[in-house]
Amino acid sequence: MSTHAGKENRLGTYLRDRRAKLDPAAFGFRGQRRRTPGLRREEVAQRAHISPTWYTWLEQGRGGAPSADVLDRIAHALMLTEVEREHLFLLGLGRPPEVRYRGNEGVTPRLQRVLDTLEPCPAIIRTAIWDVVAWNRAATVMLTDYAALPPEQRNILRFIFLDPHARAAQYDWESVARFVVGAFRVDAARAGAAAEVEPMVEDLCRRSPEFKAMWHDNEVSHFVEAVKHLRHPVLGELAFEHSAFAVDGRPDLSMVVYNPMEQADLERIAALMAQPVSV
Repeated sequence: MSTHAGKENRLGTYLRDRRAKLDPAAFGFRGQRRRTPGLRREEVAQRAHISPTWYTWLEQGRGGAPSADVLDRIAHALMLTEVEREHLFLLGLGRPPEVRYRGNEGVTPRLQRVLDTLEPCPAIIRTAIWDVVAWNRAATVMLTDYAALPPEQRNILRFIFLDPHARAAQYDWESVARFVVGAFRVDAARAGAAAEVEPMVEDLCRRSPEFKAMWHDNEVSHFVEAVKHLRHPVLGELAFEHSAFAVDGRPDLSMVVYNPMEQADLERIAALMAQPVSV
């Protein structure tokens, strides 16, 4: 058996297994006695808007390589989770699916607890269009009070270009701003979020001539681990190791962690966090 045929057979086995685990009544398929559990092949094909013959061939390993669009429709028809959808793409195409922008859905309590455990290192979770959707208290103390901002304003581009405190905190604001614009452009394009970012880009172009110039330069950049220098209004100058991590099961999210390079700075941040919060 060829490797290609083996992959197709594994895809078919996975499809049959997922299909068998679904309750036909939950999808409005009723009235006929079934010899085997789950949905029939033609019912999956109907839900996925593909040919029943083509779907049958996929399960039998005779259909050739499916397109990403077909796999997406089958994943929806079978009610797959994000992890299951990723596995389907790995079996069908040998690669994970492209990142999909899912909007501001927030994060799970478990992921928030991970952020809190990282204290006193500031840490945030951002979307593919650089909206900050979660943060720990260290981030509030060292970066900005995201909770005090309306959700639509919790965006790193807006923060960098429109907030004077953000500009003052950067050692080389122009370099930081250019990097942010270039990396944002790549992430938004990869997530297929052009329509979602257009209103924000237009607004920033109107309100910030510097953003408008950098955006129309069409430069791109890639996030790399680096040292980030900040000026804090209370603690003064600090240096952080700046790293981004993928969030398991949520390819549209990234966790960004600022790890102080000096132990003394870590202790100073912890001491500042221990002070009573002013009302």
